[in-house]
Amino acid sequence: MHLGLAIFATDESVSPGWLASRAEALGFDSVFFPEHTHIPATRTTPYPAGGELPREYSRLLDPFVAATHAAAATETIRIRIGICLVAQHEPIACAKAVASVDRLSAGRLLFGIGAGWNEEEMRNHGVDPRTRFELVREHIEAMQTIWRDDEASYDGRHVHFERIWSWPKPVQRPSPPILVGGNGQRVLDRVLAYGDHWMPNVVCGDAALLARVKALRARAADAGRKIGVTLNGAPSRPERLERYARADVDRCVFYVPSSGPDKIEAKIARVLESATTVGLMS
Repeated sequence: MHLGLAIFATDESVSPGWLASRAEALGFDSVFFPEHTHIPATRTTPYPAGGELPREYSRLLDPFVAATHAAAATETIRIRIGICLVAQHEPIACAKAVASVDRLSAGRLLFGIGAGWNEEEMRNHGVDPRTRFELVREHIEAMQTIWRDDEASYDGRHVHFERIWSWPKPVQRPSPPILVGGNGQRVLDRVLAYGDHWMPNVVCGDAALLARVKALRARAADAGRKIGVTLNGAPSRPERLERYARADVDRCVFYVPSSGPDKIEAKIARVLESATTVGLMS
């Protein structure tokens, strides 16, 4: 089982390159950068984790810029954009950005995607929250067409273009791995429709989560496919990491504080201690 780090990279935290370089030196397989383009000052949508929305949500660096900075500072570690709120991006431009980061990182990009939770943020981008899942599907399908075809066309309800040329193509063919985020009732359908990995947040009990992992893999096997699982916001307790490893989870991702090096190093030390206890890292 691989281990990754994630950070809400801001103008007040360590740089993406600093964390990626440190993670690479310590043996982590990946580093992840979330996205919010902005936070509306007047918001009725509740923060999913409860309580006040943390300060860093409104100060995030652009994830494509953060990923490029991280890639330039490293050689082998995987770089993840995500969760990218793809419904809020124009798909032709987003396809170009994804392919460019994958090209500049020599094929190290992981593309995490989701529909988002902040309805006011969506509306500021002209996105109707009621249709955001349909938009995500069409945007991903359109981008997959651009990455695959030298002369790409797509005809959907929300996205339409005919015979376009767009390079570079991603190094990873047919595309960087697509990690579909979410814990909703129909998320497994979305993973099977256009994803390569399921990336749930660890917000429920392990028994329920791993039962869904088992169900997803059974459905994937019936379709002749193999779907990976990346746990986002994983706990660092050794008994839980061991449970995930026994369930053949592919990757656990741990969030470090959006802060300076000292607090980040303390969190990394706790993760490494647990991972070493269960034999995941030497």
